[in-house]
Amino acid sequence: MKVALTGASGFIGSHILTELHEHGHEVTALVRDDTQADIVKARGATPVVIDLYDRPAVAALLTTADGAIHTASPGDATSADLDSAVVDAVTGAFAGTGKPYLHISGVWIYGDNTSITEDSPFHAPALVSWKEQIERRMLGETGMRGAVIVSSVAYGDGGGAIPGLLLGSPRDDAGNLVMLGTGQQHWSTVHVADVADAFRRVLEHGTARGYYVIGNGVNPTVAEVTEAAAVAAGAPGAVPGSGDEARARLGDYFAEVLLLNQGMDAARARTELGWQPSHPTLADEFRHGSYRK
Repeated sequence: MKVALTGASGFIGSHILTELHEHGHEVTALVRDDTQADIVKARGATPVVIDLYDRPAVAALLTTADGAIHTASPGDATSADLDSAVVDAVTGAFAGTGKPYLHISGVWIYGDNTSITEDSPFHAPALVSWKEQIERRMLGETGMRGAVIVSSVAYGDGGGAIPGLLLGSPRDDAGNLVMLGTGQQHWSTVHVADVADAFRRVLEHGTARGYYVIGNGVNPTVAEVTEAAAVAAGAPGAVPGSGDEARARLGDYFAEVLLLNQGMDAARARTELGWQPSHPTLADEFRHGSYRK
């Protein structure tokens, strides 16, 4: 397939690019500048420098694509505007074609829930409360095959914002990493290469549509992953923090999502797509893998 991909130089997007390229798909990467163009070209994509807010230009480019994947995000207050602009362009270009459009989301939209499925109600904290409206609007377009890939906390290959946050945790007087909150909350996690595999499977599956939640089913506690991060960071161990400490360190909105208690097993993806996570857990990556110094 000829696939248009946003965010191809980012953590998840770059792995999707590699996955698609390795499975014979032609990828056109929509990038914002020449620096990003050089990066994605070296990874096998055809770069196009474009403003993702330019709906007519994006829609025109998409007319030559067999499908599209959106993973780009500024990670700030403009994220909702960017997602909305891309969805507008895609729905305009793909209306009535039946072409697939895959839109990235994140597990935080479900709030506190240790048994998350695609049918779970949304209880999105403020940081991600804008996502549902845009995703529902896109999925409501019946003339194309829309899918929302809901990623758990992604890690692997030494990257990812949340693993980096754990490795850079403040330390107590003995040098131990301070956990986010008490550490008893669970996180749903997934290796970034397994996320990329899920995207490819949804793209290639002719009837896959709607929400797919993606997590490896391990659902470790924050205590477990911070203790493992201590090994990678050369710290003697990890100690519990508190909600107040997390909020003071990261701000109310960001702390709120990291204090959520979540879990899933991604049953739909396993059953419908044949998806099986095959990479080490986050704790194993910290202790023995790509995050070791």
